[in-house]
Amino acid sequence: MRSSQFALLIAAAAPGSFGYVLNSRPLTSTGVRSAVQAAPARVAVSPLARIDDERPPSSEPGAIGAPYPGDPGLVSEKDGCGVGFLANLHGERTHEITQRALRALGCMEHRGACGGDKVSGDGAGIMTAVPWELLTDHLDGKPVEHAGVGMIFLPQEEEDIEVSKRIMVESAAKHGLELIGWRKVPTDMDSLGLMARAAMPDIEQAFFYHPELTGDALEEKLYFARRSAQADAHQWAVKHPSSSVENFYICSLSSRSIVYKGMVQSSVLPLFYKDLVNEEYLTNWAIYHRRFSTNTVPKWPLAQPMRLLGHNGEINTVIGNINWQRALDVQRNRRAPLCSITRSDSSNLDGVFEWLVRSNHSCAHSLSALVPEAYKGQPDYDSRPEIADMYEYYAGLQEPWDGPALIVFSDGKQVGAGLDRNGLRPARYLLTKSGMVAMMSETGVVDVPDSEIVAKGRLGPGHMIIADLEKGEFLDNDHIKEKLALAAPYGEWMGKHAKTVSKMAFSADEAAADAEGIPQQLTVFGWSSEDLDMQIADMANLAKETLFSMGDDTPLAILSEKPRPLYDYFKQRFAQVTNPAIDPLREGIVMGLGMPIGTRRDLSLAPSEELAKQLRIESPILNKAELEALQTSAKTVTLSTLYPIAWGPDGLEKALNELRAKAAAAVDDGAELLVLSDECEGGLNADTTYIPPLLATGAVHHFLIEQGKRLKASIIVSTAQAWSTHHVACLVGYGASAVHPYLAFQAVRYWYELPRVSSMRKNGKLAQISVEEALANYRAALEAGLLKILSKMGISLLASYHGAQIFEAIGIGEKMLNTAFIGTPSRVGGLSLAELAEEVCEWHALAFSADEVRTKLENYGFVKFYSNKEHHHNSPPLTKLLHKALEERSYDQFKLFQASIEQSPTTTLRDMLEPVADRPPVPLERVEPVEEIMKRFCTGGMSLGALSREAHETLAIGVNRFGGKSNSGEGGEDSVRWLKLSDVDENGHSPTLPHLKGLKNGDIATSKIKQVASGRFGVTPEYLRSAEQIEIKIAQGAKPGEGGQLPGVKIDQYIASIRYSKPGVTLISPPPHHDIYSIEDLAQLIYDLHMISPNAKVSVKLVSCVGIGTVAAGVAKANADVIQVSGHDGGTGASPLTSIKHAGGPWELGLAEVHQSLLLNHLRRQVILRVDGGLKTGYDVVMASLMGADEFGFGTIAMIAEGCIMARICHTNSCPVGVTTQKEELRKKFTGTPENVLDFFSFVAEEARHVLAQLGYTSLSQITGRADLLKPRDRPLHKTTGLDLKFVRDLPNVKHDREWSAYLPTHSNGPVLDDELLANPDVVAAILEHNELKLAVPICNTDRAVGARIAGEVAMRHGNRGWTGKLDITFTGCAGQSFGAFAVDGLEYTVIGDANDYVAKGMHGGRIVVKPPADAAFDPSEAVVVGNTCLYGATGGKFFARGRAGERFAVRNSNAQAVVEGTGDHCCEYMTGGVVVVLGKIGRNAGAGMTGGLAYLLEEEEEGYDVASRVNPEVVKMKRVTTKVGEQQLKGLIEEYEAATGSKKAATILASWDDYLPKFWQLVPPSEASSPEAADVEVAAAAA
Repeated sequence: MRSSQFALLIAAAAPGSFGYVLNSRPLTSTGVRSAVQAAPARVAVSPLARIDDERPPSSEPGAIGAPYPGDPGLVSEKDGCGVGFLANLHGERTHEITQRALRALGCMEHRGACGGDKVSGDGAGIMTAVPWELLTDHLDGKPVEHAGVGMIFLPQEEEDIEVSKRIMVESAAKHGLELIGWRKVPTDMDSLGLMARAAMPDIEQAFFYHPELTGDALEEKLYFARRSAQADAHQWAVKHPSSSVENFYICSLSSRSIVYKGMVQSSVLPLFYKDLVNEEYLTNWAIYHRRFSTNTVPKWPLAQPMRLLGHNGEINTVIGNINWQRALDVQRNRRAPLCSITRSDSSNLDGVFEWLVRSNHSCAHSLSALVPEAYKGQPDYDSRPEIADMYEYYAGLQEPWDGPALIVFSDGKQVGAGLDRNGLRPARYLLTKSGMVAMMSETGVVDVPDSEIVAKGRLGPGHMIIADLEKGEFLDNDHIKEKLALAAPYGEWMGKHAKTVSKMAFSADEAAADAEGIPQQLTVFGWSSEDLDMQIADMANLAKETLFSMGDDTPLAILSEKPRPLYDYFKQRFAQVTNPAIDPLREGIVMGLGMPIGTRRDLSLAPSEELAKQLRIESPILNKAELEALQTSAKTVTLSTLYPIAWGPDGLEKALNELRAKAAAAVDDGAELLVLSDECEGGLNADTTYIPPLLATGAVHHFLIEQGKRLKASIIVSTAQAWSTHHVACLVGYGASAVHPYLAFQAVRYWYELPRVSSMRKNGKLAQISVEEALANYRAALEAGLLKILSKMGISLLASYHGAQIFEAIGIGEKMLNTAFIGTPSRVGGLSLAELAEEVCEWHALAFSADEVRTKLENYGFVKFYSNKEHHHNSPPLTKLLHKALEERSYDQFKLFQASIEQSPTTTLRDMLEPVADRPPVPLERVEPVEEIMKRFCTGGMSLGALSREAHETLAIGVNRFGGKSNSGEGGEDSVRWLKLSDVDENGHSPTLPHLKGLKNGDIATSKIKQVASGRFGVTPEYLRSAEQIEIKIAQGAKPGEGGQLPGVKIDQYIASIRYSKPGVTLISPPPHHDIYSIEDLAQLIYDLHMISPNAKVSVKLVSCVGIGTVAAGVAKANADVIQVSGHDGGTGASPLTSIKHAGGPWELGLAEVHQSLLLNHLRRQVILRVDGGLKTGYDVVMASLMGADEFGFGTIAMIAEGCIMARICHTNSCPVGVTTQKEELRKKFTGTPENVLDFFSFVAEEARHVLAQLGYTSLSQITGRADLLKPRDRPLHKTTGLDLKFVRDLPNVKHDREWSAYLPTHSNGPVLDDELLANPDVVAAILEHNELKLAVPICNTDRAVGARIAGEVAMRHGNRGWTGKLDITFTGCAGQSFGAFAVDGLEYTVIGDANDYVAKGMHGGRIVVKPPADAAFDPSEAVVVGNTCLYGATGGKFFARGRAGERFAVRNSNAQAVVEGTGDHCCEYMTGGVVVVLGKIGRNAGAGMTGGLAYLLEEEEEGYDVASRVNPEVVKMKRVTTKVGEQQLKGLIEEYEAATGSKKAATILASWDDYLPKFWQLVPPSEASSPEAADVEVAAAAA
């Protein structure tokens, strides 16, 4: 523990001392072919799970203790799904609608998952109109129009059933509803799996009657009766904790709709609920939903649909949404809150959505306010500004529920669907001649001949469709939005009443301060010299955050002996698997930093002119002028966060209580803005200290929520302790609407005026800018960094991030958590308020301990290594010890390296633990040999390009020598590395790999693990088929949730050749995999990879973060073979410094959570667990094994073993020892050999053997998961005694239960269409003998990744380009996802019908054609025939689709050529090569990040449409087709397209070529500017 600084500082003022101690089988489908289900999840049979719904969560801070693992929605349940609806516009009630919905549900079985008994599902359900024809007999003669029916899950115990029924009847009676009777719902329990049966509730229907009310009035009464009953049941259960009344759940209670759902698979739903197959079950509409849960604990109520909606996706902002709704609930004195952290995101959204609908808002109006479209800059609304006005109005009233979301809904009067602002879920629809409307996650699930279909479409980003059941109308997005916008004069109201404080110019005067006093003020508020010289310098000079490399090797803040700002105890959470990150640069059109300020109004009262009295800001970073403008626009009270230091350590809590009370009083007095300020005249002095601004913000925020006053005022923080993007993000995340970082502004000017900085400007080493420009640059860098932080969690708007608490606390104790950070996961406990006060006081002592004013800042060494500063566990002295051990090949020298680590300060959580034997030691010779242990070792995914060829190949060879696995990283692999060397001379040189040394015959340089990252660079069929294991990199430790880039200076001809790119052109990997926006998407990619390479294991790389166990459970159920848990401290490439320091968590927490989650869900046997992140020694290996790891990854330390000296300039391409550079002269300095690598890993394995022997075990397998052997280590901490590592130690005891460790073989996709084709001797002969063959085959949506296995077989035998045969297959029907994936030359596939997402993914050659049948009743040029993300990562081939494509067409296309007749948003995004021709309309943001290839976009004369407004001009330029070569290329492709598809649109263009050629725009990135096709580039404006 630290000694009390307060004692030193206030001894004179207060006598005395303050010395406080501080696999699957095919499922029978209703489709043409059998669907294949993901690997079964083995889960424990458990009693009916507790159901938390519509009951008041405890609002007492103490209700959440510490360590606190996180809210259930974060750590227990995350969903992925398939959804859809059907409706008859003519109002005909038929059983056919029910049958069609059930068939559609069955055809989407692969979008769900099942339990360990292979029958119980994660959930399936259907919502329809109440089938009164079936139920009328139970109304006892009462008129249907006055009746309602409830579908109710009752507890299993008879006594509790009766209590629940009584509560239901009494609640209904309070609202004037009479019970008619109860009906036992006919079910077939034999159709259930054991798990679902054990959890099955008693299912009954209750019928109610109101003598007067009908329609909406009756629905309102039923709504309040249902909510009242749930709340009463909860209160009863609280008083009777031994009862199971808590499990009482009302699926639906309505006069219009009813929900049948359960923990079943799609095909089981109609078997279980006998009503659904009764021919008297008539309806004119239906919503259906199939659920994929990342957790497998059986919970019947979590199945969907909910009461009004079904949701496919994830709400990323749900904690903030709940907090703001909770504030409104308290303000309205609502007994049963609409939202609760104990419920799923879907349930919470449904609760608020339903409340708005019951408040007399339409479904469309409610959904548009809650999940709004990205309306700013939308060219479709240029001619309809009233739509943008409407959205602008609601943006000031409601923070968006943000995240990937396809929402289907119905109130019984309308049925419809809406998509999130990013368009991240697939949604296709069709209309038939007979008046049927069908919307579905996948096309093909509703079987209708194309001759009967009059329109095929898709929902675009933020779009909505509705079938109006009362009027018999189909409403498209434009009609819906226009109608909503004209419902009120929003633009007029906003013009009269709304005010926006726009960004104002900086003045040098506002940053003026006493330069001599600045270092002292910076010191007392926790600044270091690195903050000024690195972060402030880079942001002020370049308007960019500081880049760094090699990860974070300093102690966690709670373990550090140095004082850290409170922000450092919070780690940013990020998207992985269950939702995607966003690219804030390429897709910034959907993002924004605007924020409403002042009083928040009740959305249910809109539309109203009164609610247009809104105040908002454009940026949360306020300068002085903007703050003053806000203060004059609303009643403002400034509250000081300073207090006398004489109050001592306990004074912080006292000051905090006073601050909260003053804030509440100010709100009561009418304040609309609360400014929390630590600013004072002359700066902070020796007698005064401060409440850390993050603590002050969170405490006031939560206190006002509890008091029901939070919505009446906004919080603005004016502080000296905020200078980085992470700091601002924390403040906003915990409730601040804006931040005025006054001392940071002063620091910018102070830095600017330093003599050395002025000198650097004069000699050209820094930009020639003014102080004002430096301040503007600084703010711009903060804003860009904020967008990056939002985007890594998949959040688009700062207003949604506001109060969302997207963080995990590591080192925060219970009292502080319950005071300021309620609901934040804090799994290891930590600081008390008094201990935090002590930490603040350390800076105070440092700032004011000297007699004279402090003239320089302290360098703590948090970023770079300095002697006697912060500890770095990859320090140069440590590196030298390892290099010496490897040079001398001495295990004794390696022991010195071990000893140095052992004697280091506490740095990681595992340093706080030690293994303790439960048996006598064994002789070392009995322990498994080094060679067996080393087989478990892997290297990290470090790409060739980031590493030099010498370093990359040396690692691979060294690891292959001992049977381990090296990782290719992103970027492909040269096929020469797949051959064993046989030409090595006596000097260790090989002509095959002449740049390497120390080689031996028999060496092989292949990476056994081939990585598939978001950029898909170098991912070819041959690459995938050569893999022993394929790794899907979801995130990386150094910057989880962010993309990557390889600078052009690192891309020479060789690197470009294997990445299928151009030399010198920077390559960008997008933040998300564009084919992984949800858990079911990941399951599809795993399926694709198992298709092309059935013998290769598929691994998924995750980064440690709270909730990773839930994600891992989903990954296991998605058929992954290996799950890798990476720690936050990993990473070798360039990353923003704030990402390195503040994102991700320790692998110890992540590994423990994943291992435990998989064990509890009986999934552990299905996957191998690998861990990486700072592993260095055999002791580390044993510790990781005890926490559950089977395999062990080594990244940075492996580089050190081959010569890295930790210069930490990897990002500059100037590595002095040739490890991370592509400069020829520096690569020659590389000295590493495979022997160095082999020796290092053998030393690690040998040490592990010694530790095992001491513990009394003979193999790592015997101790895997044996956390019971871990005990606390006696290592007192400097800061706290409150650290609690039970989360890591208290894992399920597997000492005697080792069955789970008998791992299953590589997962299979089960029977697939490709296997049937490959069983055809003619197909086999064509592949082996280069023959040509034609086939005709039927296909349906459950046939997924068709052609991928054939491509794999061809590539395995002939490579990417060696096959000269031809396989021409015509498929008739609807192709499932990933059709034609990884096709190679000679494979020609034609689909007569349509196809789903990911067509031609990874295509390398051949040709794919998709076209409607000749008798189609719709216009193909206006119809959507292929889904989203087609041609993702394609490296060759041709793709023709007669019709429109969805979003992100040709994303990251490297070399394919394609023609389509229209696309959605983001066409040609990140494209690096190839040609794309679009003969119709495109969506927004075309060409974003397009660095190679060409696009030709047709612009026909049509009002309101132009190409220019839809093209992202950041990289590409627009020009007309002015070269003959370009014209020939364009015309040639259209001619080939017309011949292949019969396109009338193409025929028309060709027939009038001279008229159409001038209508084409050519998109040209700089790399193509000198190409023959585009050599005379003209700027679009000049052409006009």
